[in-house]
Amino acid sequence: MKWETIFTTQRVGHNKVSQEPRSGFQQDFDRLVFSSAFRRLQNKTQVFPLPGSTFVHNRLTHSLEVASVGRSLGSIVGKKISEEIADKSSDSYEFYRYELANVIAAGCLAHDIGNPAFGHSGEKAISAYFVDNAGVVFDGKPLQEHFTEKEWADICKFEGNANAFRLLTRTFKGRLQAGVGLTFTTIASILKYPCEATAMDKKFKHRKKYGFFQAEKDVLVNIAEKLGMIREGGDDVCFKRHPFVYLVEAADDICYRIIDLEDAHRLGILPHQLVKDSLFTVISRLGREGADVNRMEEIYNKIGDQNEKISFLRARAINILTQTAAEVFLENKEAILSGNFNDTLLDNIDDRTGAFDELLKLSIEKIYNHESVLEIEIAGYNVMSELLGLFVPAVLAAKPGHKQMKIRKLFPMQYSGFEDTDNAYEKVMNVLDTISGMTDLYATEFYRKLKGIEIPQHR
Repeated sequence: MKWETIFTTQRVGHNKVSQEPRSGFQQDFDRLVFSSAFRRLQNKTQVFPLPGSTFVHNRLTHSLEVASVGRSLGSIVGKKISEEIADKSSDSYEFYRYELANVIAAGCLAHDIGNPAFGHSGEKAISAYFVDNAGVVFDGKPLQEHFTEKEWADICKFEGNANAFRLLTRTFKGRLQAGVGLTFTTIASILKYPCEATAMDKKFKHRKKYGFFQAEKDVLVNIAEKLGMIREGGDDVCFKRHPFVYLVEAADDICYRIIDLEDAHRLGILPHQLVKDSLFTVISRLGREGADVNRMEEIYNKIGDQNEKISFLRARAINILTQTAAEVFLENKEAILSGNFNDTLLDNIDDRTGAFDELLKLSIEKIYNHESVLEIEIAGYNVMSELLGLFVPAVLAAKPGHKQMKIRKLFPMQYSGFEDTDNAYEKVMNVLDTISGMTDLYATEFYRKLKGIEIPQHR
């Protein structure tokens, strides 16, 4: 890969170059903000149950904050790269100086857009449904036999990252061409795992999960080849990460590692002193010039409100982590460009400083395994499983019964492509499109109505 050729204004499904005053990358940001998939993130769980009496982060507020951090990362890195470009009139100079920040911000907005209701619990529920029912006979043969090996890997290892790529690039029935119609560059910035499900290998950061379904394989290959991404050998489709992925990933990592603490404090799950000490530990261990811990403590002590004290420390920690992550990217930019950086920016920081050792243990023990979190995960798991149990048999039935015909009519028009195909994989993907697109609240209400727990009222 080369810095000069890893970006383009070409859009998925479009060849026309925009003549608007906004750059193509600014348009990407705006298109995402106004998309219905992004809007639905406001009612998708980040960590804690929604809604609550105390306002905490949902997927939408998280994504907006990640975009803010991502814009800063893109600006710092872009400025440094532009200074190394000799021709100040070139497209490369203009892009890195003024546009990389827009790309990373847009990528950050999109990074969670494929997450189903109830977050990772929803992902696990979808995967488990197919694993648990692999041998159950559907329309004359076991469920697994309806699919190829690669198709089966997609649905029994359902992945929100791959679902995001599908949402952003696919032409759904009755909708505009090519999803949201983003530039190849912005799409590439969210491809943390640019490989198919059968290529997963946890020894490598870029293959820890997978990033696209079989249905979108050709689109992925087209984008990767256009941007010069490095293809790995073997029978499976797998590419090295695009360099911009590391910045989007770092912005996400910075936000969730720090802000989950703030939410836990607001909810009274973690005591004030423990959160204060944890944030000061992160700040002090990074040991950055200008990170005057004593001065910060003076300011902290002048603040009267407990929540505001933690907000102050959260802001300082995010600022220092952002600067440090940008430096790590620049220090390793040649390894990143050549596909030889088998690490993340935040893990690299942690390996050198131990900044997150205690923080991660605290988060796992006290936050992610808190009773309120476990309750919503279990409830979400059950809701998603039950909905799949209604929808999958309905679309796979060659001769659907009365109930199954009624269920088929509940599909939104854009996800009713199963009516036009005999392919079981395409039918089931329409089910996953429908269910993964639901918000937590909608999925719960839908489940209650279909199970007869709550009788729908006439409209």
